[in-house]
Amino acid sequence: MNINYRNLLPEESKLYRSIRLESLFEFPESFCADYHEALKIEKFRIESDIEQQSFERFVLGAFSEDNLIGICVFVKSENNIGHIYQMYVKKEFQGKNIGSGLIHSIINEANKRFNDIEIFLEVTLQNNKAYHLYKKIGFEEIVNETDPENSIAMKYIG
Repeated sequence: MNINYRNLLPEESKLYRSIRLESLFEFPESFCADYHEALKIEKFRIESDIEQQSFERFVLGAFSEDNLIGICVFVKSENNIGHIYQMYVKKEFQGKNIGSGLIHSIINEANKRFNDIEIFLEVTLQNNKAYHLYKKIGFEEIVNETDPENSIAMKYIG
């Protein structure tokens, strides 16, 4: 299987929306957003970021041939800190190291765009599979100051 990892193009914002909604529907316990609430949103902020090709907010996609099978969002905030959000791979493609490829690709892209960026993410307590993937890639647990009852905060150490 040949997988291509790349930034989503402006005309692919609707592909992002579709796979994002799928992620919320298929794995509600893995995300801090609600599928039914998301359906009510006319346009996600990330859709606009994709369309405008925002430098500090970008989405990488995993493609099998021309099909978008996975997404991962990066958002840079102040003080050279960045956050990874919404990592998702379609069910039928899970277990094939595509998630690992997405995370490595987004880390590489962030490091190309920003010097000495610190990269963080949060994983819900129920999402053991993702937690172990992040640990394997080089993330370590840190104190979670935002939502310790529902998620684990992690920092990329590499």
